[in-house]
This record gives sequence, structure tokens and C-alpha cells, in this order.
Amino acid sequence: MSAASTTPAVVIDVHLGPDDQAEALRRDVRDGLSRPQKSLPPKWLYDERGSELFDQITRLAEYYPTEAEREILLRHAPAIIERARPHTIVELGAGTSDKTRALLDAGRAASTLQRFIPFDVSEEFLRTTAATLTDAYPGLLVHGVVGDFDRHIERIPRGTERRMVVLLGGTIGNYPTAARRTLLREIVAGLSPGDRFLLGTDLVKDPARMVLAYDDPQGVTEAFNKNVLAVVNRELGAEFDPDRFDHEATWDPHEEWMDLGLRSRADQTVRIGDLGLEVDFAAGEYLRTEVSAKFRLASLAAELASVGLEVEYWFTDTAGDFAVSLSALRE
Repeated sequence: MSAASTTPAVVIDVHLGPDDQAEALRRDVRDGLSRPQKSLPPKWLYDERGSELFDQITRLAEYYPTEAEREILLRHAPAIIERARPHTIVELGAGTSDKTRALLDAGRAASTLQRFIPFDVSEEFLRTTAATLTDAYPGLLVHGVVGDFDRHIERIPRGTERRMVVLLGGTIGNYPTAARRTLLREIVAGLSPGDRFLLGTDLVKDPARMVLAYDDPQGVTEAFNKNVLAVVNRELGAEFDPDRFDHEATWDPHEEWMDLGLRSRADQTVRIGDLGLEVDFAAGEYLRTEVSAKFRLASLAAELASVGLEVEYWFTDTAGDFAVSLSALRE
């Protein structure tokens, strides 16, 4: 599916419609719940309710990544723009582009920025963001792309102008190692000499602090994690009882990621009506809903080098919790 709509300062390309979303959910649920290690992709946590819950999570005292990254961008956006000099900023997983405004402000102040390309899975979010940004930045062309990271990165508009591709929020950490390399290679394939890649990554720190960020005392992260069951119930006629699963967030020191999931409280069988599936869970069986990898600067630089990128600059928050790296193609 591909469509475009325009207003004088806005272009929206739609490569992902409701039918595509529905089919992707059916495929992911059937595949993920048929594996020995059951799993569901974290993108299905984010319906309207899930997005509201995640917004609440970012405001929790225990959840540090959002404000740490915001601090970096507010402090260092002018330096980032000075070094990248982008005519176009491409943001992957744009959402509301709230934190990205620091980069847009710096780009306009430097008189270099001409176009912003937000890429997101939600057409509704994207249209709202585009309208808001064109009001806030008169003359800025906003060219939105509605698509899925795993299918449509190559659909991002190209040009001869200098670009900076931005992936914030620690989103890269939601990809296991092999999938992460695949995504990075796809991003690199879209870069030209002179372009830059700006990446936000959470750093390894005290495990107890990381666990608390994903298992807060107020239970907001628990509600967010269990929301994926509500999504599958609503969209696929499933019969998950969230009260029969426990939220779990643990640190995996070997993989260096937070492992989030739901653990069955008892032997149970869950029917998924629209798929004609009956899924058995043993007592104590684990359903993974997300991983969130944490990074070390040296190993991340090596990983980026393995896909053809060279880190030019690191920026960290005052506490050293989070890092934003600016990379270019290796010569």
C-alpha cells in the first residue's frame, strides 16, 4: 500500500495501512506463540492505551532514560548540528518528535535545516506531529513516512542534500543482536558520503537501578507490559486473563539487556479465536515481550564499525547514564 497526501508544507507517504497492521499482528502472534520460547514483539505494546502508559513511565522518578537523553539533546544540539550540518533530518520512530525539537531548533538557528522526515508506524501520530511542527517551524517542509522499520526503511525519500538520520530513545536496544545488525545495515545502506547517523543508547549501569526502571513500585510498567495481552484480546479475539500472568523484569548479564516478559501463574490454555489457536502455558512459563539492550561505549563503537560507521563524537548526560553518538560512513 502506498499513498501520499499534501498541504503546502506537508507531505505524507503511507506504506502501511490498517490491513497491513492487522496481518502483521496475526503473523507475529501466530509465530511468536508457536515457538519453544514464546514471545511477542514490543511494538504491539503501543496502542493508544499503551502509548499513554509509556508516557506515564517516562515521567517516573525510577525511569531515567528519557530525561537523560533530553538533557543531552538540549545541551549539545547546537554542537551536533554544527558537526553534521544537515539540510534534512530523518527521524526513525518519530512519535511526537518531542525531544527532536532541540535538533530542529538548532538546525533552524544555524540556517541549514530545510526538511524534516519523520518515520513512524502510526499514521495518526504522524499527521498530528506534522501539523504541529509546520505551525512551530514556518517554512520547514515536513515529509512524513508511515511505515515499519523492518519493511520500509528503503522508502524514506532520498535526495542530494546532506542528511542526518536520527534514532533516539534507546529504540535500537529493543532489537536482539542479529536483528540489530540487520537494522543498522539497512540504515547505513541509505546513507551517502557526508550524511550522519545520530543514535541514542542506554548505558550499562547498576543492575538494581535498571531493574527498578522497568519494574516500578507504582505498577505502571506492569500495566504497560500486560497491555500487549489486551491488544491481542481485542484485535484477535483472544482470551488472555492478565491476572494469570506476573510481570517480570530481569537483568541478563551475559546479553547485557533487560529481559521483560510475563510469567504464567499456573498451567493454562489460552484460546485465540481469530487464529483458531489454543496456546498452552505451563506454570512458570515465560512469555517474552521485550528486550532492552544496554551498551558500553567501546563495544558499541565496534558494533557500528562492523556495519561501516565510524563514531565521530560521543555525548553523555551529566550522570553518565545515557549516550548519544554521531557517526559517519567509514572512508
